[in-house]
Amino acid sequence: MAFDGITISCIVKELSDALTGGRIYKIAQPESDALVLTVRREKDQAKLLLSANASLPLIYMTDRSYVNPMTAPGFCMLLRKHLSNGRIISITQPGLERIVRIRIQHLDEMGDLKEKSLLIEIMGKHSNIIFIDENEKIIDSIKHISGLVSSVREVLPGRDYFIPQTQDKIDPLLTDNAASLLIANAKPADPVYKALYTTYTGISPCIAQELCHRANVDSSLPLGTLSEADLHAIEKNFAALIDNVKAGTFSPNIVFENRAPREYAAVTLTMYEDDVRKDYDSVSALLEAYYAEKDAVTRIRQKSTDLRKIVSTHLERNIKKYDLQIRQLADTEKRDTYKIYGELLHTYGYSAKPGDRSLTCDNYYTGEKVTIPLDNTLTPAENAQRYFDKYGKMKRTNEALTELTKEVKSEIDHLESVMTSLDIAEKEDDLTQIKEELIQTGYIRRKGGSKKAKLTGKPLHFRDADGYDFYVGKNNFQNDELTFGFATGGDWWFHAKHAPGSHVILKNPYVGRDGTKELPDHVFEEAAALAAYYSKIKDQPKVEVDYTIKKNVKKPGGGAPGFVVYYTNYSMAIAPTIDGLTQVE
Repeated sequence: MAFDGITISCIVKELSDALTGGRIYKIAQPESDALVLTVRREKDQAKLLLSANASLPLIYMTDRSYVNPMTAPGFCMLLRKHLSNGRIISITQPGLERIVRIRIQHLDEMGDLKEKSLLIEIMGKHSNIIFIDENEKIIDSIKHISGLVSSVREVLPGRDYFIPQTQDKIDPLLTDNAASLLIANAKPADPVYKALYTTYTGISPCIAQELCHRANVDSSLPLGTLSEADLHAIEKNFAALIDNVKAGTFSPNIVFENRAPREYAAVTLTMYEDDVRKDYDSVSALLEAYYAEKDAVTRIRQKSTDLRKIVSTHLERNIKKYDLQIRQLADTEKRDTYKIYGELLHTYGYSAKPGDRSLTCDNYYTGEKVTIPLDNTLTPAENAQRYFDKYGKMKRTNEALTELTKEVKSEIDHLESVMTSLDIAEKEDDLTQIKEELIQTGYIRRKGGSKKAKLTGKPLHFRDADGYDFYVGKNNFQNDELTFGFATGGDWWFHAKHAPGSHVILKNPYVGRDGTKELPDHVFEEAAALAAYYSKIKDQPKVEVDYTIKKNVKKPGGGAPGFVVYYTNYSMAIAPTIDGLTQVE
């Protein structure tokens, strides 16, 4: 996910084609580090988002509406004063630097035609939006950078603007002998893909690995081990890529792994052969789609922080309690030995002499000799009673701990299932259901006077190419509703074996119609893959999944939400995936 120089070049071409000649109609600053410019060109209108956010700097066209502060910030007011109704005369990129320059003509207070530039630097935590005049003097910037913050360059009103040369890299747009320059400037021990992105401006690790893949060269090999043929292949593909950049020929695409965006680029990514790739006509549409999904995941993750803390605290506490109980339970395993000692002392105690510290006799249970430790201050009968007392105490402790460990283990399983539900949650409604479950199970107190939350979250619904329907519970409430409220007796039920996860229901369309018709094997595999994917162990290459007819699944009395039992089932080991299925809204 690199906002590299090639991606910037693609954006610049798109913005130049769409906005050059247009006039800036509105300027807004919805965030402290972001601008939205509304540009009109002839009958068309477009919004341009510029964000210098340290963690997610962006520039692309969008249709999204933004909420603006009641009072515009000073930087926004300055831009409105100078650039309102200004005409965009060019949008450019210096070399393959991560910088976009928007040149704007406008009329000053005297009615004279002036030219100024708005620059956005996409450089991670050093990202900025800088406003400069025709003499390359900084008028202002969305972030002020003093000499105390950066020894490389000050970004303050009145300072000269220049691009900081912090890395001695080569502009790939100005070279024709990539392989020779690579050998001359990179370390022979560096992996070849690292040598590429550290030598040339605008090349990200992702693009460097893509170039190696196209050249059929292992990207992890040290540069110094490559043959002339390997270097020639890299140079050939490098030149082809740069020619496309110069010609403005791009193919924005996102690679998806199990429906989750894995990587994007402005050139076709061929190295992810087994993943799904989606092509876009517009890099703006790509970026908006990609980061909207990422932002949604981040937002839900942030909103679930408090719930995660509550669950993890109780989980850690119960795991410690369980480990202690297991150790104590192990200590009671020698209880039967004490019982045998007592019985043997009743039988052979007469042979013990006063003051003896032990008694060796035959163990009539095993036929072997056994030595029994004795307290020399007690009689054999008293020693026997002491062993019987130890046996009784350990027996009672074992019985009590056996029940307690079952209860604690059940609580751990429930809390782990809640944590898995938090990982699966996609919407705030899902978090509301999880919170209500924690309230009902006593982990969270319901605030005084507050009513039970309205639960509106719905399970996931998938459909395969043959029209078979699959339903996936995203939390324990949804699991219970799916299994015992939605599914009928002839539907099929799936769940990852011995692991927290979703209940998956495969609807049987032949129930009540043609009871003799069986579902095809691939449908069972798709349902099992769903159950594996929506489980705690989804990262394993293969997950064992239990499945059975729904009528075999029972809810024990007093069982925690999502907890079920079944005694008749099939199993299969399958790779976790949701590829090949279409999600139905």
